Amino acid sequence: MVRLHVKRGDESQFLLEAAGSSRLADLAPLVARIYNGRLKVQRLCSEMEELAEHGIFLPYNMQGLTDEQIEELKLKDEWAEKCVPSGGSVFKKDEIGRRNGHAPNEKMQQVIKKTIEEAKALISKKQVQANVCVNMEMVKDALDQLRGAVMIVYPMGLPPHDPIRMEFEDKEDLSGTHAGLEVIEESEAQLWWAGKELKETKLLSDYVGKNEKTTIIVKIQKKLEEDDDDSFLNAEWADNHALKRQFHGVKDIKWGPR
Repeated sequence: MVRLHVKRGDESQFLLEAAGSSRLADLAPLVARIYNGRLKVQRLCSEMEELAEHGIFLPYNMQGLTDEQIEELKLKDEWAEKCVPSGGSVFKKDEIGRRNGHAPNEKMQQVIKKTIEEAKALISKKQVQANVCVNMEMVKDALDQLRGAVMIVYPMGLPPHDPIRMEFEDKEDLSGTHAGLEVIEESEAQLWWAGKELKETKLLSDYVGKNEKTTIIVKIQKKLEEDDDDSFLNAEWADNHALKRQFHGVKDIKWGPR
């Protein structure tokens, strides 16, 4: 098996094993699936840390309001009575005003925190240094562990608007967020190696030869599409170096990913 050391920019992400006979049309989406799956685990861990500290997510119309404002507007969180943590709650106010402050008790908090540590370790970038390959099964395992911990602590489930539940149901809305920019759609995933794009019409062995023991560093990136969203970035008026390059005769040279 060829070992792929996957990077995003200059940052190591994970190791993946693939047969030299793998079609790049299948391999690039698989790398993106694992990459995105790891991001999902990280987002869940971050939200579950907040869940352990401050309880369930408030309805959107109650977030960021003071107790006085909530009373004045006669707002009520219908989910607070339905989604009670196992063993009762301990009040710990969420200063940001996103969660309702009814946190799980110490024992249940530990269930969540221990599971977060285990899930993070499974998909950690440290697995690269430890020479451990990550696959989709490991990502699913991490997600299942997190889902199991939430079910133990919240047997009645979480409100439908809680980002944790939305992540588990694949209904998360990341539009307009930094997290959304990190995601690479499988259909847009592109792999580069040694400054060359690995074309989806080829096999991995077309690039690395027949040596199945080799390790290569590949970079994952989004396809550079000339669409309405980012075409202005490629426009010459948006490029202060364009004029200078024209003088030096280096216009229109195409470079690989950074």
